[in-house]
Amino acid sequence: MTATDRSIELIQSAAQAAADKLAHDIIAYDVSDVLSITDAFLLASAPNDRQVKSIVDEIEERLQKELGAKPVRREGDRDARWILLDYVDIVVHVQHSEERVFYALERLWKDCPELELPADAKATRGKAQEHAKLQAEVEEDDAAGFGDLR
Repeated sequence: MTATDRSIELIQSAAQAAADKLAHDIIAYDVSDVLSITDAFLLASAPNDRQVKSIVDEIEERLQKELGAKPVRREGDRDARWILLDYVDIVVHVQHSEERVFYALERLWKDCPELELPADAKATRGKAQEHAKLQAEVEEDDAAGFGDLR
């Protein structure tokens, strides 16, 4: 079994919404062969809690407006470290970058086929790593006493 056209349509729209809100490392998997509860997972991350919430809000708004889809469940709002949107056909996971590394959902679903995403979403691959590198450089500069020069 493969993901339905509806699931792919939801994934595409959600991925574009996440990319528009500058999510990192957007990827989608067709999990329909291994799970009976949903067709596809969309994974995305952000470097801070506020951006995680912003990405989730944009996905929810876009899917409602463009496709008339409302999640049956939204979990993780309180801490905004990992918010899950369950649309039955798809499940969207937006994680804080630290949670994304720790839980490594990609490892769990690596044997599932990746779904094609819009170019903007594909362009986010590697952004978390770039952000972490820049953040480390800023912290090094601050530790060396250069922080006050910015």
